[in-house]
Amino acid sequence: MNVTLQNQLSQHPAQAAAHLTPEVWAQANRLLLRKAIAEYAHEIILEPEHVKDAANGFALYQVFSDDGKVCYQFEARRLALRHWFIRPESIRRLVDGIEQPLDALQFIIECRQRLGIRDDLLPIYLDEISSTLFGSAYKRMKADAPSSAQLADATDFQTIEVAMMEGHPGFVANNGRLGFNAVDYQAYAPEAGSDIRVIWLAVHKDHATPSTLSTLDYAELLAEELGQDTVDEFTRQVAAKGVDPADYHFMPAHPWQWFNKLSIAFAGYVAQRKIICLDYSADHYIAQQSIRTFFNTSDRTKRYVKTSLSILNMGFMRGLSPYYMSGTPAINEFIKELVSGDAFLRENGFTILQEVAAIGFRNFYYEAAIPVDTPYKKMFSALWRENPLQLLQPGERLMTMAALLHVDKDGVALMPELIRRSGLPALAWVRRYLQAYLTPLLHCFYAHDLSFMPHGENLILVIDNHVPVRAIMKDIAEESAILEIKAREWLPERVQRLAVEVPDNFKLLGIFIDVFDGVLRHINHVLVENGCCTEDEFWGAVADCVYDYQDAHPERAAKYAHYDMFVPEFLHSCLNRLQLGNNVQMVNLADPASSLKMAGNLVNPIAKFRRAAQGRSIAAAEAAEAAA
Repeated sequence: MNVTLQNQLSQHPAQAAAHLTPEVWAQANRLLLRKAIAEYAHEIILEPEHVKDAANGFALYQVFSDDGKVCYQFEARRLALRHWFIRPESIRRLVDGIEQPLDALQFIIECRQRLGIRDDLLPIYLDEISSTLFGSAYKRMKADAPSSAQLADATDFQTIEVAMMEGHPGFVANNGRLGFNAVDYQAYAPEAGSDIRVIWLAVHKDHATPSTLSTLDYAELLAEELGQDTVDEFTRQVAAKGVDPADYHFMPAHPWQWFNKLSIAFAGYVAQRKIICLDYSADHYIAQQSIRTFFNTSDRTKRYVKTSLSILNMGFMRGLSPYYMSGTPAINEFIKELVSGDAFLRENGFTILQEVAAIGFRNFYYEAAIPVDTPYKKMFSALWRENPLQLLQPGERLMTMAALLHVDKDGVALMPELIRRSGLPALAWVRRYLQAYLTPLLHCFYAHDLSFMPHGENLILVIDNHVPVRAIMKDIAEESAILEIKAREWLPERVQRLAVEVPDNFKLLGIFIDVFDGVLRHINHVLVENGCCTEDEFWGAVADCVYDYQDAHPERAAKYAHYDMFVPEFLHSCLNRLQLGNNVQMVNLADPASSLKMAGNLVNPIAKFRRAAQGRSIAAAEAAEAAA
């Protein structure tokens, strides 16, 4: 932890909540209410009633509380994929016809029956909502927060990373981070941008076995990450405890994890010298958007470090499984070879950030006591991931794809700023973006049955002259899959868990839900709201991207027909319904497909662009007929 910050807040405790002013709290509640109504309506948890039409394609809608006594009115426009574009300034809360202040927590309570959250889980969800509001207020009160115009020209990846405001665009309670206190928040939250040093520990080989790429040795990794002088010093510290250093590995831990979990829940192992706390790292780090991943600010050529962090956030305790760690480098090596060996992906520029080494500590007490999957078995693991800065060419820079949805505290969106600076027409810019993002995902699916989790924080865009030119995928071992169980017959043993059994009609959801609904739905909103293009122009560009890929690879025509990107509609797998159903562990990781919650099919926004027999899209053919 930043000791100076900790001392400052302990001496002046009011500073931990100095950002919580009436004005910023009201703004945070209004914005979160807009998101809550929009996303709950998107998942048909709430069904707003149309009251009357308004100007410019908007209409007045209303939603009542469960008991009908409270009415929320707002102006909204319905976009593709059942997306609600709500004007935040139009939201009003009426009690007996009298306008009352907006309160997101009260809204959750008033609609709790339709949200369907269990009584025992509701307080946890309210905590998550409060924490999300707390973080929103903090981000909006940051005096040094750069504007979207400044971010559009920022060359430092970490400047952009720290400036992000929203978090996950779909989850309403997306910044819960339950477990952090107010001091922890300013010490470890990505948006705080605080200086962090990880804590190094020696762990006994009876409990921990490192795994690495075939081209990397763990001792070599430690020498590169720590420096040989530090390795030697740690070795002397272990010997001074009266044990043999040859029986130990060194591994890093999140400072919060050491003080709040490992030193207590693993106290027996600490007492028995199975875990020996050594020291803070000499290198300094900054937390990334994923919160438990650190970028090295002391030496920007070094790797990312990712650690277990037992805080509850968006439906999961953010641990790392020691069992998964054993196969992590092998899976990364396999997928890297697959991607780099594919001529089309090489030409496209698509690549992955390899998780090159990992280590996990096994707590045999919890393993003996709890046979099922549990966060208690995931409290102490770490991995190292490649640094994307090493992949840049002169003039290029990085930003996570989440930045394309960023709106600064003054309401200015970043993506239109990038488009203006690029000098390209908006649709030309969009097509370049889709070529970098969507095209390689289509190829991975159709050519290799390979699926990633390509949401905004998991994908890093390479930007050249303000234009996305290629994509880098991360979080490979935990969030990649080969959607064909028979692949286990030929996959190497340590990679076999990649192959999963998925119902045939679920396979394209990796594109339809994770890409169309999870990312492009929100991209479309930003573009439409800022007048960059129309909906039809945007989704027409998406359809063109799909056809451009398929036309370039006609040899897979039968697979395109079987897994049809232009079907009229597709299943709607809902994120908030998952979290509301169980916000402690919303997915059974052993069988993720069984946990999905569906609600009302979504109309496919590119279906209208299916080509007619003459090779034109249906939409173009209909337009020609209408003109005639």
